[in-house]
Amino acid sequence: MLKQRVITALILLPIMLGMLYQASDGLWAIFCGLIALLVLWEYGRLCGMAKTQNHHFLAATAVFGITAYAGDWMLPTISWLMVLAFWFVIMPLWLYKKWTLKPDWKAYVTGLMLALPFWFALTGLRPDGESASSLLAIMGLVWVADIFAYFFGKAFGKRKLAPSISPGKSWEGAIGGAACVTVYMLWVWSAGWLAFDVSWPGAILIGWVLTAVSIGGDLLESWFKRSANVKDSSHLLPGHGGVFDRVDSLIAVLSVYAAIMAILG
Repeated sequence: MLKQRVITALILLPIMLGMLYQASDGLWAIFCGLIALLVLWEYGRLCGMAKTQNHHFLAATAVFGITAYAGDWMLPTISWLMVLAFWFVIMPLWLYKKWTLKPDWKAYVTGLMLALPFWFALTGLRPDGESASSLLAIMGLVWVADIFAYFFGKAFGKRKLAPSISPGKSWEGAIGGAACVTVYMLWVWSAGWLAFDVSWPGAILIGWVLTAVSIGGDLLESWFKRSANVKDSSHLLPGHGGVFDRVDSLIAVLSVYAAIMAILG
């Protein structure tokens, strides 16, 4: 398993970095669209959608994405406010109430709330190759929070964060991850990699908020899988599970970060 994970990571990382820094705007939009559609496909399977139903959902979303890119559409402020409402209100309620999804209109709405802002964030935060480092810096926050939460949890974890959803997560791990994100955000702020001007306390506060959102995104996807009684969202990535498994926290963090940017102007 470890060997598979390493091999897959060694293949995917250069592809991701190459696309991030070298791809044209159009190719980057297509690449990000493919990721979003794969997430949506896996999400549909977790919801119990039939193949035909899932395919129609993907096709309609793809047509919308192509039209949006061709028309240079941007999400209005009200849409970004809805994104914030989803991640700051609906997501915690979802985890608390442990709602389950069925293949109905609520599943469609939730899927679009996951995939579309994520795609708009990826394309909007990287309008050209020169903006790649700023986007990578926010992605790095997710990886720092996740990696150090794992090690702090292994070393000191005693109090479970969400035992019925993800037994491996602990409050000690989350706090340790947030502490490391504090140092990381100070470095990112001093390097000027944030996409907007903010003081260093503001950078730390944003880092803490995004860390909490990152954990929430991970837990939400874990609950989807637990509700569907599966271990991974798919088996597309050997040793890693599915695409949704790899980008669950990124979906939440990038959507919220893009929403903050859009609302702050």
